[in-house]
Amino acid sequence: MCGARAEGVSVVAMTLPSKRRPVRPRLYTWYAVAVAGIGLMLLATHTGEILAGYANPACWMMTVLALLAAAQAFVASDRLHTAVVCPSLCFTFAILLCWGLGPAIVAQTLSIAVVTVRLKHPFARSALVAGEYALAFGAAYVVLLIGDPDLFGKTSAADRMMDAVTVAGSAAAWLLAYNLMVRIAARLRLGPARSRRVTEALPYQTLFKASLLLLSPVLAVAAHVNAAFVLLIFVPLYAVQRMARLSADRARAARIDPLTGLANRRALQSRFADMAVTGRPEAGQGPHLALLMLDLDRFKHVNDALGHEVGDRLLVAVADRLAREEPAEGVVGRLGGDEFAILAPGLRSDAEAQLVAGRLLAALAEPLRLDGLPIDITGSVGIAVYPQHGEDFATLMRHADVAMYEAKRRGDTSAVYDPASGHTSPEQLGLLTDFRQALEARDRDEVSLHYQPQVDLLSGEVIGVEALLRWRHPERGLVRTADLLQVAEHTAVMQLLTARVIDEVVAQVATWRAAGLSLRASLNVSARDLHEGEIVELLARRLAVHAVPAEQIQVEITESALMSDAARAHTTVERLASLGVAVALDDFGTGYSSLQHLRKLPLAEIKIDQSFVAGMAHNTDDAAIVRSTVELARALGLRSVAEGVENEYTWRMLAQAGCSLAQGYFAARPMPGDEIPAWLERNPATAPAAYTR
Repeated sequence: MCGARAEGVSVVAMTLPSKRRPVRPRLYTWYAVAVAGIGLMLLATHTGEILAGYANPACWMMTVLALLAAAQAFVASDRLHTAVVCPSLCFTFAILLCWGLGPAIVAQTLSIAVVTVRLKHPFARSALVAGEYALAFGAAYVVLLIGDPDLFGKTSAADRMMDAVTVAGSAAAWLLAYNLMVRIAARLRLGPARSRRVTEALPYQTLFKASLLLLSPVLAVAAHVNAAFVLLIFVPLYAVQRMARLSADRARAARIDPLTGLANRRALQSRFADMAVTGRPEAGQGPHLALLMLDLDRFKHVNDALGHEVGDRLLVAVADRLAREEPAEGVVGRLGGDEFAILAPGLRSDAEAQLVAGRLLAALAEPLRLDGLPIDITGSVGIAVYPQHGEDFATLMRHADVAMYEAKRRGDTSAVYDPASGHTSPEQLGLLTDFRQALEARDRDEVSLHYQPQVDLLSGEVIGVEALLRWRHPERGLVRTADLLQVAEHTAVMQLLTARVIDEVVAQVATWRAAGLSLRASLNVSARDLHEGEIVELLARRLAVHAVPAEQIQVEITESALMSDAARAHTTVERLASLGVAVALDDFGTGYSSLQHLRKLPLAEIKIDQSFVAGMAHNTDDAAIVRSTVELARALGLRSVAEGVENEYTWRMLAQAGCSLAQGYFAARPMPGDEIPAWLERNPATAPAAYTR
């Protein structure tokens, strides 16, 4: 019989990184010493069996085969788990059935020694494993003694059936004893929460071990009849080992990102559950666990300029750098694309979480050379902590994502989620869900666009319109656009909204053109649209479908959107300009780097924020700011548009200052697109000169 414990998909090294100290070091040490000691006692009390067994050449042959199987052991591992797969148990259990407990323990211990040397496992850990196997063989041997230790001297069918039941019971005793010891060791070494990663894998490992154990009686019978038949077992044994390898590969693929080898989203969620189970921090003692979401800057540009193969190599290099800075007891994972997530447990304050973020970003600071080109790697990190910012993984992920975009918006490298922002109150989440449903249900009229004319201050002619979002909720009535965008901007709903707006605005311009009305239509885009850059392809497709010239569409961007990730936003703006679409800088004067943007970006116009325009009539400072902005725009060859013009006096002041266009209630309120032609007919003086009615 064989006993090369070599672990038929073993828990020997599973999830037990050597850098981790036992949670209960004293108890774990005493447990290991006790198990190893009892194993030695079992060996010492069965020396007679050992001598008798190894007097038989078949026992020697079986032991050699067990050692050969141990030499073929392989490790199925990733950054989270490690398992040793080896079929020696098949031979060592057969030795138990044929020649007793002593020879089985000897063969199994020698097999473990081979695995230890080959895979360079710690000696102390291997001694514990040898003891666990010895005790498991002891439990199996007790069942054999209770049944009938002589399995090969029977002739009647009933006796042979009882022998089969005895062997099955012995194998079951082995599995129960071994799994129990693995659970105890894991709990003492890793603690209740982390030991789950070992115990959750036991059912799968038990299946493989059971397969090996139930092959052992075949070996035992073959050795009793003709030792040469034992060699035939290598065919089914190979199939079992192959099945173990495929199962390990499949389990690894389910937990690991295939490109970088980091944990994937599922593995991160599992590890979060382990960490969260350890308990919550006491009030006032800071976060227990931080989730950090890191997004690379300008990664799409690397893919576009150098190709996806180089982009993949960049992601692998980033993953290696982040893994080197993995927090103690934490996990670094990849969510997809250029987004990574890091779980950092045991932190006592938000400041400590930001220090972790700083170390991760510092690891990316050194430029990376790919194909001879130095590539600077920068990123933004959003931080959410458990349980303050969410009690489940999905909520923390969402809040970390919000914090990351807030960091980009502010131009910071990292930001901690602020619950006061109101992005995730139950009311706001319900509003977001309703809005998504309204966007997807195009047959409903809840979501619409109104258009506000922009009038030339000198001629009074309507030059263009701005598309403004309107959402009339069936229960809440008209929802403020600012409230809606606040909760939608950092979610996938924003992409749905942008696609809907582009589609409807371009289609509306095409309808006006068919009616002889040529108007430029402006639409607003978010920071997320600028960062991801998909808006350029989307606009190009819709313009082609509706045969609308690109110069009849204008995109309005805000300074805050530019500042959140200036490099990516600038690239998107340049691509829009090369498409022929005009770009306007909205809310001018409310940001912090306007002059820099005016100098670098291919802009067509600047829109003066209504907070300055509204105060012109009674505030000399506001009037001075507006006049200076108009002069600056004229010097740079840009149009100037005043927002929020609500009275004739302000209108005249703007005209005297040389402002190009005005937009506000004094000229016209926003109206549905199909009402624009009728409004122009009622106000013929404002109609474009080329408008043919």
